[in-house]
Amino acid sequence: MLVALGANLVIAVAKAIGGLLAGSPALLSEAAHSVADSLNEVFLLAALRRSRRPADRRHPFGYGKERFFWSLLAAVGIFVMGGCFSFFQGVEALRTGAEEKLSGYVAGLIVLGVALLAEGASLVRALHQVRKQGGAAAGMRDPALRTVVAEDGTAVLGVTLAMAGMALHMVTGQVAWEAGASLAIGALLVYVAYRLGREARDQLIGEAADPEASGRIRALLRAQPEIDSVEALFTMKTGLDSALVAARVDLVPGLDSERVEEVSVRIKRSIAHTVPEARQIFLDVTDRPAGEAAQSPAATGERGGA
Repeated sequence: MLVALGANLVIAVAKAIGGLLAGSPALLSEAAHSVADSLNEVFLLAALRRSRRPADRRHPFGYGKERFFWSLLAAVGIFVMGGCFSFFQGVEALRTGAEEKLSGYVAGLIVLGVALLAEGASLVRALHQVRKQGGAAAGMRDPALRTVVAEDGTAVLGVTLAMAGMALHMVTGQVAWEAGASLAIGALLVYVAYRLGREARDQLIGEAADPEASGRIRALLRAQPEIDSVEALFTMKTGLDSALVAARVDLVPGLDSERVEEVSVRIKRSIAHTVPEARQIFLDVTDRPAGEAAQSPAATGERGGA
């Protein structure tokens, strides 16, 4: 993360200087893109540090959702600093025009070429980290790593668009090519910001655990001989590798209070062993009237549950 931050800062300065000297809207758009990426790296570093704090009295479920909050701020940063500024540069170039000297084109393309190599190397490292964490399905669950991959991927594509726009402007003399590249970069950044922001929002407001994990929990509960039916199962992600599990179950008739307590402890331990991310587990034992109990799956010799 620190390597990516340092690279983005150097690239941002180089693009800004080159864009100002050459008067290139596409290069200035990419400079804003790199500044946004640098700020987002700071947000993600804060997310990694703060989300590791242990639970306390004020936050009994821990600070795992800090990652989701800072990822949301990173998405806002991409939208405001990158997307909006790129749109402004594109519109301004179309309105006023832009004249560049051959030396400006050459300097700008050299800066973008170096940036493409640096951004490409950063993307390769991020994808390697995704593979180390279990591939796309598992690695992309981490909002910080997901944001880094999105940033690096859009950076490579953005630099490519800027280079194409500058080259076509140089060949044709039409500023519309470079302005179009700026607008395309802005649209790309807005789209990425929207996707990252939507995912962070879903996780912040209480996203359920993965369906596969919920299915394993439900199957485990239904397999317990003391459980007559599973009335309800609720899960919620409380962090990258932690989740809250709450289940409402109906036990078979005839269990005394001590037996109920023993069963509850055993079931909680089984859930924690089967689904390691289930850090907080709550069981709500419901009581049915005698008439309903007589018609229950246990009484009729059936198994199952809602």
